[in-house]
Amino acid sequence: MQKRKLKSILSLLLILSLLTACSLQKQPGEDETGGSLTENGADGEGKEGEASAGAPGNEKSGTGGRPALIGSMEESGEISVSPCVEPYTIEPDLSNVYNLEQFYLSDEEMIDKLSKNGFVVCGSAGNEFFEIYEINRYSNIPNFVTVDSLMHTYHLYFSYLLKNIEKDYLSDSIRQLSLKMLDNSAALYEQLKGSAWESAAARNVAFFTIGARLLGEEPEVKAYIQDMVQQELDRIKQADWIYKSEITGDEEDYTQYIPRGYYAGDQKLEQYFQAMMWYGRIHFAQENEEMERSALLITKALTEDEKAYELWESIYAVTSFFAGASDDLGVCEYVLAAQKAFGEDISLETLISDEEAFRQFHAMTGELPLPQINSIPIMDGEDNVIPGFRFMGQRFTIDAAIMQKLIYSDVKENSSGDKRMLPDVLDVPAALGSDMALTILKEQGAFEFSGYGENMEQLKKFLSQENDTLWSASLYAGWLHTLRPLLVPKGEGYPVFMQSKEWTKKNLECFAGSFTELKHDTVLYSKQVIAEMGGDYIEDIDSRGYVEPEPYVYARFAALAGQTAEGLKAYGMLSQADEENLSILYEIADRLWKISNKELKDEVLSAEDYDFIQCYGGNLEHFWYETVKEETEDMVSTQECPAAVVVDIATNPNGIVLEAATGNPSVIYVVVKVDGKIKIAKGSVYSFYQFSWNLEDRLTDDKWRQMLGIQADENGNHNYDLSIPKPDWTGSYRFKYAWE
Repeated sequence: MQKRKLKSILSLLLILSLLTACSLQKQPGEDETGGSLTENGADGEGKEGEASAGAPGNEKSGTGGRPALIGSMEESGEISVSPCVEPYTIEPDLSNVYNLEQFYLSDEEMIDKLSKNGFVVCGSAGNEFFEIYEINRYSNIPNFVTVDSLMHTYHLYFSYLLKNIEKDYLSDSIRQLSLKMLDNSAALYEQLKGSAWESAAARNVAFFTIGARLLGEEPEVKAYIQDMVQQELDRIKQADWIYKSEITGDEEDYTQYIPRGYYAGDQKLEQYFQAMMWYGRIHFAQENEEMERSALLITKALTEDEKAYELWESIYAVTSFFAGASDDLGVCEYVLAAQKAFGEDISLETLISDEEAFRQFHAMTGELPLPQINSIPIMDGEDNVIPGFRFMGQRFTIDAAIMQKLIYSDVKENSSGDKRMLPDVLDVPAALGSDMALTILKEQGAFEFSGYGENMEQLKKFLSQENDTLWSASLYAGWLHTLRPLLVPKGEGYPVFMQSKEWTKKNLECFAGSFTELKHDTVLYSKQVIAEMGGDYIEDIDSRGYVEPEPYVYARFAALAGQTAEGLKAYGMLSQADEENLSILYEIADRLWKISNKELKDEVLSAEDYDFIQCYGGNLEHFWYETVKEETEDMVSTQECPAAVVVDIATNPNGIVLEAATGNPSVIYVVVKVDGKIKIAKGSVYSFYQFSWNLEDRLTDDKWRQMLGIQADENGNHNYDLSIPKPDWTGSYRFKYAWE
């Protein structure tokens, strides 16, 4: 049974990357409103792990109407790099480091890690990633440009774009859709009173009344649904536990309705968050005929109203571009089954009189593919996914599919009888091929849970295959794809600081930090898995810096930035300013890619390259300012808008969630060789946290920042919660100051 389930999810990983919003009147690939809904793949660059790095412009665009998400850039050829950086020695006391006098390195542990590993991570680089680079520039300290700082910048702009689209377009569209569906559902109720369909029709009136109310509308609450509506709204407002839903009769986790991420604190966005969470989570179980009747009536009310369907399709298409397609059954699947059972025109007379047609419809929906990610509480012993209908289902993601197969009940107890109720962020890079993540998970005991090793091996086997379509299915998938080269250990020919296992761990923290930001930015849309229940300076200092040489990452980042602009332009949602900014992001990544290739050939960079590295912080600051300038009319400081974020990524229905978070960026010191000189360069990297937390207190960014002492609490006090440590596996390359 377990093997069959795992085989199913592996096949669905491919199928779901091809999912589209259905069209009732247009052929696949057509979209009169701008941008086809067909998701097409694109050819990527060379094999993972090879030293050759495909140029950004060498990736092909998709062939369908909807923009492909990897590629579609101007051809710029391909450069194949065989890393050939000449080895260099770092003296134990750092005595051969050219600019040692620029730094105050007195602690023996710190010096030991820096000399042995070629780098060390410690302390705080400020509240934002750009700050250390600007300080370096004024102090003539060489910059070390990190992948972390670039990925964080994409997070800033991704969330900025999505937030503005939600406020300026989607919130009004979902409001209009809710009111139209409420009117349509109320009309159906009046016509179906007295029939076997009456209660199903009433349920739908309640369903869309709640959605409209969450959006700030005040439609009349009909007497026949008043209690149902009020109880649901009260529980959403309380958001304190798991209760039985008055709409579906099944358990619902009302803590999910706590606005978090960038939604918290903005009334319009909070309303949008709760309404979309409602439409994305409420589940009409296929096995329950009453729920099936409601699902069929929703499908009829939507698809027979051209304006309503256009609104639904536009919301689904744009959100899918960002976050991916849903693996839940929905309108697209149910309308096809209904047409087969009832005919093209589903009249109310036929609906009421032809029970045999309904039985055929019910049988057909029972044969439709199962969702692969469970997001609703289920009891021990039940199937870990329950088929059913969602109006605007939350989205399937590769990482959630991985995590689902590595927690209870897809894996069983360990020898002590414990259950793996929550995943680990490292499950994701491990399944994507990281041996280091796998080793850490083994040390932590993950493989002691029955079935974990077998499921992990199957996931690794599938995900190691070339599958451009899977990785180009959305910006979400493209973001993960951009991070994948970090998981490949760097061997001979790379700079000495990149060749140790400690650098491989550092790259894991970069992956985890950026992954946390990805989950934070898509917390509303991506399905969450749930288990079953100063001295003198050297005169004329050479401040030429260094770029972390990860050509694959920069190539993929450039493609992703280009496709973000291309996709939003196709949907008519890209301003000229945003197009220019995304072009700047593309150009930054393209420049870093070119510099990386030169570094791996052990070439001396041009004066323009070194100037670019020295002024890198200003580029990052520009994007930070763009994303926060509307927060206040006054100048915003990084203290007011810091980098630290938190997001819950999985739920244990016994009252615990898994929180992933980033704190202030940390400082990284790296011993590099620039034009024959061995020197220390300095940059900023992620500071990653992972911990369990109470279900009813899903953390917001503000509360997390207050816990870290970054922001003042409601009483104006700055506190620091020392009880939340960084993961143990980060300690081997980090240095902890006495005051931390």
